[in-house]
Amino acid sequence: MNNYIRAAITQKEAEFMPFTLIPFILLIVPLLEIGVFIAVGSQIGVFPTLGMVVLTALIGSILLRVQGFGLLTRMRTEMDQGRMPGRDLVHGVMILVAGILLLTPGFVTDTIGFLLFVPALRDLAWRFLKSRIQVVSATSAHYETRRSYDTQTIDLSEDDYSEGSDPNSPWSKGDKA
Repeated sequence: MNNYIRAAITQKEAEFMPFTLIPFILLIVPLLEIGVFIAVGSQIGVFPTLGMVVLTALIGSILLRVQGFGLLTRMRTEMDQGRMPGRDLVHGVMILVAGILLLTPGFVTDTIGFLLFVPALRDLAWRFLKSRIQVVSATSAHYETRRSYDTQTIDLSEDDYSEGSDPNSPWSKGDKA
């Protein structure tokens, strides 16, 4: 089963695409992280600050593993019951983003990443996105190939087959004219 997520956007939303925000975000987030690093480092010291960054990365990788496997199990259950796991697909993307944010060094990205691991906040984001996203399922047709046995087909079992040459065979290269 192939799943496609198609965004339903209006003309007004298309005019102001979020892609125009990417350069702004790429500039602001590092500046915020530097400022928070300086503030936290001046309060608790350099090594405790670095230790906190490493600790949040470890906690993030553990959370990513636990919640990710749980989500994959729920998605498999939904698909086995013939339902589209739309909510779980969106939650999966949010968990993936949360894991990436937690592995990125910084307190601002860690905060956003930890917030994305909270199921209630993911549900809130899902309710916001549900009206803007359409999940479409495209199922492929099942083609069955069957061998048609006509009178010209010879089907041999392992017992009927041997690797030695038979001099009486019509296929042998002898002079039998």
